[in-house]
Amino acid sequence: QVQLVESGGGSVQSGGSLRLLCDASRSTFSAHDMAWFRQAPGKEREGVAALSPDGLTSYADSVKGRFTIDRDFAKNNVYLQMDSLKPEDTAMYYCAARPFSNFNSLSRRVRDYKYWGQGTQVTVSS
Repeated sequence: QVQLVESGGGSVQSGGSLRLLCDASRSTFSAHDMAWFRQAPGKEREGVAALSPDGLTSYADSVKGRFTIDRDFAKNNVYLQMDSLKPEDTAMYYCAARPFSNFNSLSRRVRDYKYWGQGTQVTVSS
């Protein structure tokens, strides 16, 4: 069982930055794809960024060039660095993991991820 705990959310003005942290219960990075999702009120959950064990990344078009996903193997942590934040980035952000497979391409689809954290709120004001 993989347990994921997010932190680092908060309130920030437009143009500001936040760094989200996902703390995994055990060393998952060698065997799991990791991803960040977000869900705004009244909207579907969407994949923001994903990271494979060998360092491949995938980003939603809406965050390319502004968000960066990375990891710290020693600390079992995954990060989402968010720069140039916009009001439309306001959402609950979730960390997710799924077992890695050479037969699957890196995914940002909700249905492909098995383990989920409880989320951390990000609010960007104009």
